[in-house]
Amino acid sequence: MSPALIAALPFLGALFPGLAARFGRGPASLVAGMATALALAGLLSHAPAVLAGEAVAARFTWIPALGLDASFRIDGLGMMFAGLILGIGLLIILYARFYLDEAEPIGRFMTYLLLFQGAMVGIVLSDNILLLLVFWELTSLSSFLLIGWWQNRPEGRLGARMALAVTAGGGFAMIAGMLILGNIAGSHDISEIVTKGAEIQASPYYLPALILILFGAFTKSAQFPFHFWLPHAMAAPTPVSAYLHSATMVKAGLFLMARLWPALAGTPEWTAIVATAGLVTLLLGAKIAFFKDDLKAILAFSTVSHLGLITFLLGIGTKAAATAAMLHILCHASFKAALFMVAGIVDHAAHTRDIRALGGLRKAMPLTFVIAAIASLSMAGFPPLNGFLSKEMMLEEASHLYWLTAWLVPALATAGALLSVGYSLRFLSHTFLGEPRESLEHAPHDPGPGLWAAPALLAVLVVVSGLLPMATFAPFVDAAASAVTGETVHAHIALWHGLEPAALWMSLMAIGGGLVILGLYPQLRALWDAFPRPDAKDIFDAVIGALAVLAQGFTATVHNGALHRALWTATVAMVAAGLWAWWGAPQAAGTRPPVPLSFVGVMGFAVMALAALGVAWHHHERVLALILTGIVGLLLSGAFAWFSAPDLALTQISVEVVTILLMLLAMNFLPAKTPMESAPWRRLRDLAVAAVTGLGTAALAYALMSREALFPVISEFHWAQSKPGAGGTNAVNTIIVDFRGYDTFGEIIVLGIAALVIFALAEAVLGSARACARLAALDTGRDAGDSHPVMLVAGTRFLLPVALTVGVYIFLRGHNLPGGGFVAGLIFSIAVLWQYMASGYDWSDRRQKFNHHAFIGAGVLTASVTGLGAWAMGLPFLTSGYTHVYLWPLDDIELATAALFDLGVFFCVLGAVMLSLATLSRLSQHTRHGRAEREA
Repeated sequence: MSPALIAALPFLGALFPGLAARFGRGPASLVAGMATALALAGLLSHAPAVLAGEAVAARFTWIPALGLDASFRIDGLGMMFAGLILGIGLLIILYARFYLDEAEPIGRFMTYLLLFQGAMVGIVLSDNILLLLVFWELTSLSSFLLIGWWQNRPEGRLGARMALAVTAGGGFAMIAGMLILGNIAGSHDISEIVTKGAEIQASPYYLPALILILFGAFTKSAQFPFHFWLPHAMAAPTPVSAYLHSATMVKAGLFLMARLWPALAGTPEWTAIVATAGLVTLLLGAKIAFFKDDLKAILAFSTVSHLGLITFLLGIGTKAAATAAMLHILCHASFKAALFMVAGIVDHAAHTRDIRALGGLRKAMPLTFVIAAIASLSMAGFPPLNGFLSKEMMLEEASHLYWLTAWLVPALATAGALLSVGYSLRFLSHTFLGEPRESLEHAPHDPGPGLWAAPALLAVLVVVSGLLPMATFAPFVDAAASAVTGETVHAHIALWHGLEPAALWMSLMAIGGGLVILGLYPQLRALWDAFPRPDAKDIFDAVIGALAVLAQGFTATVHNGALHRALWTATVAMVAAGLWAWWGAPQAAGTRPPVPLSFVGVMGFAVMALAALGVAWHHHERVLALILTGIVGLLLSGAFAWFSAPDLALTQISVEVVTILLMLLAMNFLPAKTPMESAPWRRLRDLAVAAVTGLGTAALAYALMSREALFPVISEFHWAQSKPGAGGTNAVNTIIVDFRGYDTFGEIIVLGIAALVIFALAEAVLGSARACARLAALDTGRDAGDSHPVMLVAGTRFLLPVALTVGVYIFLRGHNLPGGGFVAGLIFSIAVLWQYMASGYDWSDRRQKFNHHAFIGAGVLTASVTGLGAWAMGLPFLTSGYTHVYLWPLDDIELATAALFDLGVFFCVLGAVMLSLATLSRLSQHTRHGRAEREA
């Protein structure tokens, strides 16, 4: 199975749980599990080759100009992480099926879960840093949905916002770092970047890239000082917490550091930043976890601590430390997922997660106790469980690290392991040992197999991998560590290494010290409560609140609702940027001679300039200003025709007619004259800004036209390929429907949205009694007395079929001669609009057989299907195809798929324009009816 398909399967699977949920909770969970299982099977099919040291890759060209290819690669590291994501994901789906309440919409939950799963698999299998960034941000968005699943709970909303703010903020920084890294390496392919470690580390941009990338990794993996968001994410349902804390989101930062280890590690900067942050996080998380009372809070802060441990190992920068990190990733995923599921089981059974209200559950819940004991002791690092193996390797590596003194790092690492023993044993003993509490309202008991099967399987894995590490975890650790370090790794993982290693004695000290602090817990808790300490949540809330106040103040100043201020600010900013660019570079005189002037051209330009000045001078008289605007537009159409641009001329004159009519209708709701003028000094200021802007734009146009192009002109390609590439002799139309078809596709969607917004605003106005009253009271002046002039009515009846025929003709000739779907849509719109103007809204609307909304939808759908058809044929989106057929007696006829896309443009333009015009006509008609009723 292709690595790309493996990454896509969770996303494809996300389409079905919502549909399957109609048949019950079981089918929804089943289809989610099938998608995950199929992706896992596809991944494992590559295991023999990957474990043998090979890599499986797949590449698809996406946006080659940006270096963005959809390239996926499965090596040892990707195999291990993807296996964790999919394997534990399968168990989480099983657990969630029986954990979630019957009232929960499980279809939606499974959809969110699969989207999150797909984003994580995409991260670990991506071989392009830009593609990785896309999946990276998808994890932040999908985790936001999962963490905030219980939207009615304030803690859920807070946890989701906090996770999104922190991880997305780090992601933005990481984008910059990744772009710098790709620029240094000269490639965006990760498999190539990791081979250029020496070149990257010798670059002066190495440190900025390192800091920015680590910022993203630290925020995602909750490293100090960004550790605070992860415990608040426990507000999510327990299946989400188990998945997020063990195998997915928080592991993304660790994966990134491991993936880029060959390129970034091994420098003093790497060791100082990464190892220090990891060690601080290890100690801080463990200390807080020891004093927490909520079961999930204990586990959440223990996750922070263990993430710090892995980061610390990666920061050491040695091959043995990287190997230990890979082993602990596997161990931590197995026991931490089991422990979170245990916490959910206890919560279900006892209806509380407060450890102070629990105790003695081993008698009522013996099976859950066994699972919890195995996972807790593994987290504490007791032999013969797998957590002991990775803890020993960590302590061994720490014993060789020299910072300031030979004993500092070993002592701190031992302290972290000691605290780990303390909170692990407290989780186990205070929940399951001792005497049962009588304060519980519900008698706890072991759940059915639907809830205990998944953690039990993980508990078995904890034991088996601890007893037989070389037969279970070792092959995956070797493959992952080899991919991380770039060297072949054959780790020897065993429970016993003799009496000599320092790790043995450090481990014994940690276990003994952990038992001591557990016995002294009441006294230590009193000291903990006695001393005030900063709360990360309060600090975060204060920072976010200050930023919100600052943003609101800035927005209120800059964007206060005044269009004049917004336009002035934007214009000044653009002019300033242009002047800075102009003066910041050397200038040379133009080499191209100017085109000779003609009397007609000069006169046309002078009239157009005078009309434009007249608009500014008579802006307070709106109708006159609109007439002068129309003159400018018509003269511009003539200029296009003069310079041999008939397509632009035809489009411009059509747009001008529709725009003028639209604005005339809109002016029915405005006073005839501007009610107030700006102060004289403001008008002088605006005149100065307008003059500088106009002169600057003219200077820029002159500079471009008077100089030879410094780069290849794309218009030459379009002109040369218009006929052989797109099958049309009209280069303008082939650009619109083929070469730049994606731009046109986006533009018609925006046009349709604009028309729908106008319609929605009108509906809101007509749905408001106050607004309707204002419309009815609006005085738009005296009518001519003849609402429907006979000559106009008769003329439109004759001109309608003529205009429609012209529109069809313009549409059909568009691929080879001036015309096309856009202009044809405007001509059809004008033809139908004449009926509204001549006979009124009521008469025209009664005879309207087509829905304008349907026209917009049909246009977008037709354009989409045309583009997808090309995609299905293995061609870029909206690539057109054409052929020639002979039809007697019409002779040779060209058939092109571009005509279908142009038809979609036609439908969308016609629907959008007519919906806008009909909406304003309806408002105008409402005003006239209101005035007639008032006069009656």
